[in-house]
Amino acid sequence: MENSPVQKRPLLRLILPLLLGSVLVFYGWRWYSHAQHFESTDNAQVETHTSPVLARIAGYLKDVTVNDYALVKSGDTLAVIDDAEQRIAVQQAEADLAAAQADLENARAALATAQADLKNAKIGVENADLNVKVVAANAEVIAVRRDKAFSDWQRDQKLLAEKAITPKQLEDSKARYDEQVKSYEAAIDQQQFAKGNVTSGQGQFSKIQTQLGQLAAQLKRAEAAVSTRRAMLDQARLRLTYTRVTAPISGRIGRKNMEPGQYIQPGQNLCTVINDNEYWIIANFKETQLEKMHEGQQVNIKLDAYPEKDVTGTIESMSEATGAKFALLPPDNASGNFIKVTQRIPVKISINNPAEIKDLLRAGLSAEVEVRVKD
Repeated sequence: MENSPVQKRPLLRLILPLLLGSVLVFYGWRWYSHAQHFESTDNAQVETHTSPVLARIAGYLKDVTVNDYALVKSGDTLAVIDDAEQRIAVQQAEADLAAAQADLENARAALATAQADLKNAKIGVENADLNVKVVAANAEVIAVRRDKAFSDWQRDQKLLAEKAITPKQLEDSKARYDEQVKSYEAAIDQQQFAKGNVTSGQGQFSKIQTQLGQLAAQLKRAEAAVSTRRAMLDQARLRLTYTRVTAPISGRIGRKNMEPGQYIQPGQNLCTVINDNEYWIIANFKETQLEKMHEGQQVNIKLDAYPEKDVTGTIESMSEATGAKFALLPPDNASGNFIKVTQRIPVKISINNPAEIKDLLRAGLSAEVEVRVKD
C-alpha cells in the first residue's frame, strides 16, 4: 500500500528541522572553531609613506612641470619659482663679499706697515741709546782734557810769576783751557740732545705699539666681516636653489595645489608625494582581542578593492597606545559622565611579497584582516 500525502507530511516535518539544525550546528561549530584560531577586524587600511612638498621661499610660480598623480623620482623638479629677486640677492652678496675682502687686504697691509714701523722705531731707539752712550763717553774724554788744560793754565800762571815762561805762553794755555770748556759744554748739549732723541723714539715706539693693537683689532673685525659676508653669500645661493621645488622622495604625487602665476608662501603645501614602493596595513583591533596576539604572527588579508586576491602578511609591531590617545581631542574619562568604550589598538602588518601586488595597492584602501593566534 503506497504512502499517502498525509503520511509524508509528518516525515518532512521531522527531517527538515533536523537538516536545518545540522546545518546551523555545522556552521556554528565552524565559526566557533575559526574564532578560537583567528582574531579578525574590518577596521584596517593600506598605509604608505607620504612626504609633503613645501615651498621654502615666497614668490610667483613661473612653471609647473608635473600633472596630478604623476610618477616622480627623488630630486625631480616639480615647479620653478621666479628667481629674479634671488639672483639679485646673490649678486649683492657677492659684491659685499668682494668689498669685505678688499677691506681685509687693506687691514693686513696697514698691520704689516705698522709692524715694519715698529721694527724701525725699535732700531731707532736702540741707535739713540747707543748714541747717548757714545756722546757721554766723548763728554768724559773732553772733561779730562778740560781738567788737564785747567791744570796747565794754573801751572803756567805760577811759572809766569817766576819769570819761567813768557806771557804769550800763558795766553796760549788759557786759550786751550777755554777751548776745552766750550767743547765740554757742546758735548753736554749734544748729550742732552741724544737723550731727547731717546725719549722721542720711545714715545714713537709706544705710539706705534698702540696703533698696532688697534690695527690688529681692525684685522679681526675685517676677517669676521669676510666670514659674515661669505655666509650671507652661501645663504643667498642656497635660497636661489629653493626656487626649484623638487620631489623629496620617489613615488606618485597626489592632487597638486599649484599653478603657474600663483603666489606662494614659505611652508605652503604644493602637493604630496606618495611612496609607491613600500606598503603596509594598519589594523585597529579591539583591546579584548590582544591577549593572544604578538609580533611575528601570520595574517590573512582581504582587500575590499580586490576580494578575490589572496594577500598574506606578518604582524610587525603593535602600538603602545590606543588610537584615542592620538586623537586631536582625546576623550576625558575623569568626568562624571564616564561611559566605558572598548578601545582599539593600532597594529602594523607588513605585507609578504609586496612586489607581486605593488601595482594593486593604494594608500587608504580598506581591508579585512585575520590573525592566526592558534595553530
